[in-house]
Amino acid sequence: MKLETKTLGILGGGQLGRMSALAAARLGIPVHIYTPEPDSPAAQVSARVFVGKWDDKKNLTAFAESVDVITYEFENIPVDTILHLQKTRPVYPDDRLLQIAQDRITEKKFLNDIGIPTVRWAAVKKAADIEKAAEEIRGEDGYILKTTRLGYDGKGQASWTPGSDLKDILRQLGKADLILEEKINFACEVSVIIARDKLGQTALYGPILNEHKNHILYQSTAPAPLPAQMAETARDRARLLADAVDLVGVLALEMFVTKDGKILANEIAPRPHNSGHWSIDACAVSQFEQHVRTVCGLPVAPPGQHSNAIMTNLLGSDVKKLAPWYEMKNACLHLYGKHDIREGRKMGHATVLSPLSGEQDAHGASIDQDRAGYPRLHKSV
Repeated sequence: MKLETKTLGILGGGQLGRMSALAAARLGIPVHIYTPEPDSPAAQVSARVFVGKWDDKKNLTAFAESVDVITYEFENIPVDTILHLQKTRPVYPDDRLLQIAQDRITEKKFLNDIGIPTVRWAAVKKAADIEKAAEEIRGEDGYILKTTRLGYDGKGQASWTPGSDLKDILRQLGKADLILEEKINFACEVSVIIARDKLGQTALYGPILNEHKNHILYQSTAPAPLPAQMAETARDRARLLADAVDLVGVLALEMFVTKDGKILANEIAPRPHNSGHWSIDACAVSQFEQHVRTVCGLPVAPPGQHSNAIMTNLLGSDVKKLAPWYEMKNACLHLYGKHDIREGRKMGHATVLSPLSGEQDAHGASIDQDRAGYPRLHKSV
């Protein structure tokens, strides 16, 4: 008698695909990767690799026919690629969530329509629209202009103050459609990661406290030092979003916590998230295993967070200074197999663990019915 197993297809060959493939291997699920890049991080640990462009329909069909179900590890895959693959195999999360997450205007409108507040914003197409939108938004701390698509890690955005020159900014951002957002003086940034299976059961990680350097995530702390009510509000918004899109898979909701205690959604990531890498070492079930479970038709599991965690990204040349991480007590080092070192490129991460106290147990990662609270804000936040 043979054991029946599914083969999982992952679109994209980066580190998120790599960590998902490693999680799938623990469950006995082989992974096939489709990526435009040869020798990608995910390809190094997967059973089979298809190298091709996102519009290569023949190659995409061959990839789809080689697997039972498909997911993706980043959100900038053309929606047409997903629509083509869905003719052959199911893709989770589906094309609807991808379309929402790919366009900042669609994303902000969707969040607001389901009752999740964001910063004030307006769609703009030309310089005259920007001045008019600023008058309507009335941002007290200035504004940020962003391209509506393909922006990440600080790319595709620029700060702007009314009265200052727009020509250089518009030249920098190109001819893309833009969104104007108010700039807020926030206390901190947090994220909540939620996994949801086909039965609608959910498991959550966070809120997680996130710190950035040059617009790139540098460090994540779990659990975040938030008051109990504030933490529960953040989790409730992730639940609301997951139900609204009928999520099958994993998504992250990034949020600002303002100095007066408001929680404002910033972005949706329809996939495992950088701020959840700590879950590999600090939980019984990581965000990546939940990702594999949910898209392959398995139930979510209690995350079982057993340790406090601080995750640090290794960016660019940080990867050449590994000796302290190798020697540090309770440090868990993960390298992504990338060969070319570039400034700001995510080359790996390290997670440092410490014991949870009894009252903290299960705070940072919880199954859907958990309502446990968080410690109060540290003075440094």
